[in-house]
Amino acid sequence: MPIPTHRFCKPLIPLACALALGATALSVSAADIQTQREHYRSAMDAIAHEPGDAWKRYLGDLGNYPLLPYLERAALERRKGQPTLEQVQAFNTRWPDSLVATELTETLLRALAKAENWSDFRALWKGSEDTDLRCAFQRARIANGELPDYAQDIAGLWQVPRPTPEICEALFAWARQNGQLTDAVIWQRIEAAAAAANSGTASRAAALLDGPQRAQAERIAASVLDPGPSLDKATSWPDNARNRDAISYAMMRHARRSTASAVTAWARLGDRFKWDEAQKGRVLNALAVYRAASYEADGMARLKALPEDAKDASSREWHVRLALANQDWPEALAALDDMDDEQRADARWRYLRARVLTKLDREAEATTIFADVAREANFHGFLAADWIGAPYSICPSRPESDAAARKAIDEQPDLARSFELHALGNLRQARREWNFAMAKLPVALQRLAASEANARGWLDRAVFLFSASKDSLTFYDQRFPLGEKSDVLRSSRQAGIDPAWSYAIIRAESAWMTDARSHADAYGLMQLLPEVARKVARDAKLPYQRPSDLFVAEYNIKLGTRFLGQMANQYSGSPWLASAAYNAGGAPVKRWLEARGSLEPDFFIETIPYKETRDYVARVLAFSVIYDWRMNGKALPLSSRMPKVGQAYQSPKDDSPRKAVLCAVTPAPAATIPAAQP
Repeated sequence: MPIPTHRFCKPLIPLACALALGATALSVSAADIQTQREHYRSAMDAIAHEPGDAWKRYLGDLGNYPLLPYLERAALERRKGQPTLEQVQAFNTRWPDSLVATELTETLLRALAKAENWSDFRALWKGSEDTDLRCAFQRARIANGELPDYAQDIAGLWQVPRPTPEICEALFAWARQNGQLTDAVIWQRIEAAAAAANSGTASRAAALLDGPQRAQAERIAASVLDPGPSLDKATSWPDNARNRDAISYAMMRHARRSTASAVTAWARLGDRFKWDEAQKGRVLNALAVYRAASYEADGMARLKALPEDAKDASSREWHVRLALANQDWPEALAALDDMDDEQRADARWRYLRARVLTKLDREAEATTIFADVAREANFHGFLAADWIGAPYSICPSRPESDAAARKAIDEQPDLARSFELHALGNLRQARREWNFAMAKLPVALQRLAASEANARGWLDRAVFLFSASKDSLTFYDQRFPLGEKSDVLRSSRQAGIDPAWSYAIIRAESAWMTDARSHADAYGLMQLLPEVARKVARDAKLPYQRPSDLFVAEYNIKLGTRFLGQMANQYSGSPWLASAAYNAGGAPVKRWLEARGSLEPDFFIETIPYKETRDYVARVLAFSVIYDWRMNGKALPLSSRMPKVGQAYQSPKDDSPRKAVLCAVTPAPAATIPAAQP
């Protein structure tokens, strides 16, 4: 059905009229939307390659296509120089409260700030969450003769220990010159930055001080940046509170980088200075934790010798881990007893307490704890259920909606733009539009939008949204989508591995973001490094041209499952060990096996030194259970996926015995539109 034109529009739609059709419904026919996409691409091509307003000839055929504002922005930005203030203001009028208008506005605001055109900046300013623009606004006020107030206007920018843009540093310099930043306030920022290991922020704040204070602050910044040389010099430093702070921060950083060198430095400096309890506690805690995490011989003694005030969650956890590694069950129980209430409430430590109790022949106590933990749908909950032969507590629900909520979603122009950008493959901008839309919607409508995204094949939106809050965790269909099912099943079977495990790896690695790219330069759904992908492709006699090919889901899955199968073969098929190696690499896993390979799998996993890998293995194994259940209605026991080190593992078959789940599907509360505020 043709898209109706606005009743005031003439047959030959002029620009202003066409752009007035911005609000769009999500329910446009497939034929219509394909035609609109073709015209949109043609218009974009005309903007790029044809002079003047030739692109406007396509407007009459675009109707209320969601991406009309992107055309106008492209036309404005094509011209030499920045769009004018008047052009941007007119754009904002046509596309009010849109991401496109916000981005165009903020681009011009940054240009105006750079040119110090504060009058136009003030004329365009409508507020922003961006730090640099907030700082620029205060600069504009100063240029206008206004005096910003520290508490209202500057404190929120100053009190964050992260690096700030240069324009903020200029604002801070003004605030210092005008009495807004006292020495005490500056030292607060330095100390917060040092505690957060942000040497750059500490250094820039130090530059605002004078004389001896500046030198002391710079010493603290240097200690955070390069602790080794600072500790070497510290023997010549006078004993004062600031120097002791510098040494304590340096020790905390150095203990993480080189525990042996840190121990030597402390032996040299520990008795030379008159430490207060907080300073000494920070150092002793850092030495104990990092010696323990490196499994050094003195780790346990250092943990047990910590003063009570120096203990924290990390030191208490490592006390448990070392006791488990030593298979010292009484010590492990004592360490668990020493945890604070918040830690003891966590499923991880409740499960481990029950396991330690089984080693101490206190089965009745253990069973009670297992039964309690088994009510949770996570790694430790599943293991606890296996210990007592209970079904898994997977209690799914699905977001429901009424007609009014559905209509409200259909009429969201931001969502329409995000979905259309996703359909065109512009995933980065699609996510920006999505986030912009989510910020405006109540939770119930956010859930409905995520379900709509899921239905359109945009799987990561629901994963991120529903995994972010506890009251959404039961939306298993959306949080654990069975995307690319034929490819996953086929490639997994070819690689000789369990499809549920493949799904779990995808979910843990990329959360279904097909264009995911990590800081380590891993690509796509299964986060493959280009060099790994190239080798796997060569071994499998598959083509490989460029890293960007790994953003293609089918290709990524084909190579990723083969690589996962190769990893499994190195560990007698064991999925939990292969998962550890997939995350951390083979060399660390080899070291851990040599040191603690006699441990039972659940204890071994808990004693993995790397937090990321420790959590990753547990997450993948739990996800394997959920995906197995999603595909089969029941789930292979998690414990069966965790053979002992050296024990051969056979990938399950479709008819392998599986466990039932506890709950049937129940609907979540319907998504309704909140009542209007009086």
